[in-house]
Amino acid sequence: MLVETKARIGVFSIALGAYLPQFPSLVPEFQGQYAAFKKLIPDTVEMIDGGMVTTKEQAMAAGDKFRAADVDLVILQLLTYATSYNMLPAVRDLNVPVVLVNVQKKKAPDYAATDTPTWLGELYACGAVGEMVADLERAGKRHAVITGVVEGGDPQVEHEILDWCRAAQVRRRFRDTNLAQIGRPYPGMMDLYIDETNLYHRMWLYTKQFDWEKMWAIADHITDEAAIREKAQDILDTFDIEGGGTVEQVWDMAKYVVAFEQWVKDEQLGFVASHYDGFAQGVAGKLDSMLIPAFSMLIKQGTACAVEGDIKVAMAMSILKTIAGTGQLSEMYSIDFNEDICIIGHSGSGDADISQARKPTMKIVPVFHGKTGGGYLTQFYPPTDTPITFLGITQDKDGHFKFVVAEGVNEKGPIFMFGDTNMRMRFTCGAREFCNQWSEAGPTHHMAAAAGRHIDTILKVAKIFDVPVEVITR
Repeated sequence: MLVETKARIGVFSIALGAYLPQFPSLVPEFQGQYAAFKKLIPDTVEMIDGGMVTTKEQAMAAGDKFRAADVDLVILQLLTYATSYNMLPAVRDLNVPVVLVNVQKKKAPDYAATDTPTWLGELYACGAVGEMVADLERAGKRHAVITGVVEGGDPQVEHEILDWCRAAQVRRRFRDTNLAQIGRPYPGMMDLYIDETNLYHRMWLYTKQFDWEKMWAIADHITDEAAIREKAQDILDTFDIEGGGTVEQVWDMAKYVVAFEQWVKDEQLGFVASHYDGFAQGVAGKLDSMLIPAFSMLIKQGTACAVEGDIKVAMAMSILKTIAGTGQLSEMYSIDFNEDICIIGHSGSGDADISQARKPTMKIVPVFHGKTGGGYLTQFYPPTDTPITFLGITQDKDGHFKFVVAEGVNEKGPIFMFGDTNMRMRFTCGAREFCNQWSEAGPTHHMAAAAGRHIDTILKVAKIFDVPVEVITR
């Protein structure tokens, strides 16, 4: 990532304080269990340790730490029975989900040899989970439950914790980075239009406005020929250029990419949405002709760059890039009724990491369809016979956001080769019904795509952002 962020995860455990003086052996037992549990939190996030909580006062102290850190998620280990008042003060003032992890130390009891402290310390599949959820509901807090076992390891528990941490990373990225809007959306694409103040209030994403006049001059001060040459080679390593390519041929492009990378770091940009509709002459024409591969180089490094000024699809691309490692802009292209498949793709900037079937290609065209000027087009080749996840972000009449998601399989077969990325998507509901249901969900005409199945993680992201999800097909 050109701009690094780390999710902040609040972690604590709870047990009933009344048990500890009755059964002193529980203190080191619970301390050891909590220490082992914290090792399940990946080092890709920053852990805010609220400690082992056995009283209301300790819960309040944990809550103070979580608020001060502005945590993106709270993960709570239930060691044994505890009252919900051990939990609520720690999360009362937070607007993030609470994940209740209910893990039993032993797989099964030795019934004859189990005494009360052994039961409470090693065999209590926590009966307090329902109590916690009941009070979280009454407090208006979002929640999730994970149940499992420690003995022998539990891959499902470990996967769920990692998945929640990955989802929390999206919130931190939205809060810590900015969105650059260059120009304005494609004229008349009213589904793309957006209220940037509403965006900030609901999704925590701040928009910085940039004029194209400023962007034309962005590379004027770039004189480090070694850095330009290194970036030119990076471009050649990323793309096969039609007719062959040389460092000299992509020199100006590399110079702009170096400048754009520094701009992204200086402005703390995680997202870019741009559209140019000028005369495309002189320096404007030179930059416009190479924007598609230049922005593709930024996408490769984690900054979502969306064409046609579409802020909402830039958000979707960033979500998928964060949780899945790939985030490709797409839209419905065509339907092959003979094969019962949807052709889905897009022209413009794309994600080299999704081009797993073959190396991305770059070609020069005299005219960009529907847009000013001509120049470089890029085509990416997502893996075939592989699941693909699609994410669209839209809004209702009151400005509330909604996610629209689907999973299908990209099948092998012929695709268009005029410089636009395309996938031959088969959906379980069929092409005709997919088109109907996806469209009825009211998304914008753009969506993001990622290799793999990721709806389960998107559902966690949606819970963190407190937005609804419409699942079309899996």
